[in-house]
Amino acid sequence: MPYRLLILCRSLLLASAFGLPALAQTRTGEDAYGDWRTDAPGVRRRIDAGAVAAPYATPSDSNGPRVVARQAGAAPRVPAGFSADLWAVGLRTPRVIRTAPNGDVFLAETGADQVRVLRAPDGAARPTENVVFARALNEPFGIAFWPPADPRFVYVAETNRVVRFAYTRGDLVARGPAEIVVAHLPEGGHSTRDLAVSPDGRTLFVSVGSASNVATSMAERPPSGWEAAHGLGAAWGDEAGRATVLRFDPDGRNLAVFATGLRNCVGLTVQPATGALWCATNERDGLGDNLPPDYATRVRQGAFYGWPWYYIGDHEEPRLRGRRPDLAGHVATPDVLIQPHSAPLGISFYEAAMFPPEYRGDAFVALHGSWNRARRTGYKVVRLRMQGGVPTGEYEDFLTGFVESDSAVWGRPVDVAVAHDGSLLVTEDGNGTIWRVTYRK
Repeated sequence: MPYRLLILCRSLLLASAFGLPALAQTRTGEDAYGDWRTDAPGVRRRIDAGAVAAPYATPSDSNGPRVVARQAGAAPRVPAGFSADLWAVGLRTPRVIRTAPNGDVFLAETGADQVRVLRAPDGAARPTENVVFARALNEPFGIAFWPPADPRFVYVAETNRVVRFAYTRGDLVARGPAEIVVAHLPEGGHSTRDLAVSPDGRTLFVSVGSASNVATSMAERPPSGWEAAHGLGAAWGDEAGRATVLRFDPDGRNLAVFATGLRNCVGLTVQPATGALWCATNERDGLGDNLPPDYATRVRQGAFYGWPWYYIGDHEEPRLRGRRPDLAGHVATPDVLIQPHSAPLGISFYEAAMFPPEYRGDAFVALHGSWNRARRTGYKVVRLRMQGGVPTGEYEDFLTGFVESDSAVWGRPVDVAVAHDGSLLVTEDGNGTIWRVTYRK
């Protein structure tokens, strides 16, 4: 048998054994764009930073979703061999979800201004305990455990500050009142603030989105010495401290800018294989259906990602044309471009053993779904493909089926977390549920 044919046969057998799409062809160029009707588990896309659409190639549409009740029996679609089952219901705007080292699941129930703990023995179809950990918070979002391996604190990012609660493994209720760690974060505009912890535990990171779409009200030039103190491309005025990832010590000291120009870095995580910080970012609106791509990327210290003057590398924002020519050539290009207006939120890497081996090291990203696009996109969970810990630039549909029609959706994915048993938990805030994805050979 010729060598290439032998490799093909082996690939088909492996795909069949693991219930995976056989040699999925990557959609590129114009084929990488579409809408909810072309989504399906296994569909793979790659968007090239050098071939993005022209500004205003299409009108800029306002097309928000109509969220409807989930019909009886409706469930997300997953690849062959996987199952998606309801794990928790009746939640008020469930957003960030994190798995504690002991396996308990912490949930930012943002709509109720509280953090909840759900406990389920490995393999349990539903949580056996469901308890409010902390109440009276201000739009809680990010959750982090510190130190990472054996935490003594649970950190929570509210929309205007970061607090922490004393914690001992297995606590279902906070041991005392919140201790303020970072007293002030910019308020208004994009309200989500996610958290991540460096592998050595010495540094925490918090994301702060912009106050506006493209900062057109900001003065043309920064104050003298501003960027030297706050980082290349750092915004000022009413955008000061925004469109950034900030870093701080566990006790809140040494708060400083880590990276700039990230319009709305919603989801933060650390890649276990490399220790790299990653974020999932919502790009700007108003330039047309297919511009600019959203993205997920490694966030490098001192890097500038373009907002508001540039997007996806050295593509100049037409509404701010000529404002900052000095920044051209200094804009970091994101790693994985995602179809525009998909609204990526949570991101998590998979290092467990339940899923087939080829999933190990890849990342999952929840796409909350479009409003600034004529034909609806997003409303799914995608898988970012890695090779040796390095992103290939491709992403693949993993969990789809939340869209009911051109106007109606019954689910809006927000975050993903790997449970203690290796299953994948997915929050969605349309109907206030958590879904559990499992794999059985």
